[in-house]
Amino acid sequence: MSMAAEERSVRAPWALTAPALMLFVGVLLIPLAMTVMLSFHDWGQYKGIEPVFILKNWHEIATDPYYAEMFWRTFRIAILTTLLTALLGAPEAYILNRMDGRWKSFFLLVILGPLLISVVARTLGWALLFGGNNGLVNKLLMSLGVMRSPIPFMFTETGMIIALAHVMMPFMVLSVWAALQRLDPQIENAAMSLGAGPVTIIRRIIMPQIMPGVLSGAIIVFSLSASAFATPAIIGGRRLKVAATLAYDEFLNTLNWPLGAAVATLLLVALVLIVVGSNALIERRYAEVFR
Repeated sequence: MSMAAEERSVRAPWALTAPALMLFVGVLLIPLAMTVMLSFHDWGQYKGIEPVFILKNWHEIATDPYYAEMFWRTFRIAILTTLLTALLGAPEAYILNRMDGRWKSFFLLVILGPLLISVVARTLGWALLFGGNNGLVNKLLMSLGVMRSPIPFMFTETGMIIALAHVMMPFMVLSVWAALQRLDPQIENAAMSLGAGPVTIIRRIIMPQIMPGVLSGAIIVFSLSASAFATPAIIGGRRLKVAATLAYDEFLNTLNWPLGAAVATLLLVALVLIVVGSNALIERRYAEVFR
């Protein structure tokens, strides 16, 4: 092979990846860098944004208890949503894995179907069902005399957790179902033939096999729940803010872009650290599974 041919073979991968790399830099890295830089600028109601380097926004977030409470609410809702999806999604994935081929395909479509519908539409469905006195379920229960007042769903953390769990459930089910593909059903039959009970089979055979899938799904659900905007905005409204809705209000309502950028940057950094740390722990604990 000539020198020119070798040089072309070395340059070819870079030439092929250059368009995607330029798109990645232009669409993701540059906006992120601009957001971080914006968080260090000053803002005033009459003077607008001043391109100076100050720590006022970060100092305000660090010292004001309101922001600590808001971030704690954000991560509390994300953690509870993750736990709820794990408790409901893992058994659902196991049942799906044990189904026959025809029924498995049908119910897999049922699980994936909601992903084809907008998150806004799915969340509005909960608002229509439990939205105060006009919610369909609330009106039905009160008309039947079951309840005297509507179920407190809107503008509550419980409502946000339930709605987020409904939105995030497919991600948990698919993660656990993918992990179950490694599990041989004959192992369970062998354990039963040796006298193992259902609880022992679940604890000693099934759980160790599906735990990597549960933890991987938990990372996905937690990160998406902590950064969710549409569901908290619809269910929580302006009364119950999380980090994403607070950043939105600072950008578009208050017009304090530097403070909104600081909130968004802090949320991004926290999620990256949590996801990277959790992923490293999972890969170290279940190294054999990921080989």
